[in-house]
Amino acid sequence: MDVKRINEHVSVSPQISPDDVTVIKALGFGTIVNNRPDDESPDQPRSEEIAAAAEAAGLAYHHIPLGRDGVTPDMVERTKAALEGSNGPVFCFCRSGTRSTTLWALSRAGEAPASEIIEAAAHAGYDVSHLAGHLSQK
Repeated sequence: MDVKRINEHVSVSPQISPDDVTVIKALGFGTIVNNRPDDESPDQPRSEEIAAAAEAAGLAYHHIPLGRDGVTPDMVERTKAALEGSNGPVFCFCRSGTRSTTLWALSRAGEAPASEIIEAAAHAGYDVSHLAGHLSQK
């Protein structure tokens, strides 16, 4: 796993497997957020497989898939609710971590300065500067 810390509460990663869930738990995460739609790739585990592993490990699990249709206000609100409702740090993943970082950034819009959000994402290796206009608004 290639875990990239955005801040003390949120980390992102490329695709995980159900076997990775025990490591995620051992790292101290309380919630897993899956931002990858099922069936993007034939070798990708389905959401319900990871959800079952998360439940067995005692972790909260949210599937908020971000696909070709793009970001919706509902996705941003669901992401914000998952982050704020977590009992501990949150582990988000998608194919590369970019969609997870995008949803995290948009969920922070209006809550922190755009420059701070962009800097945190960049520190983790993700460029969300193209979202600057959106990040300044609530």
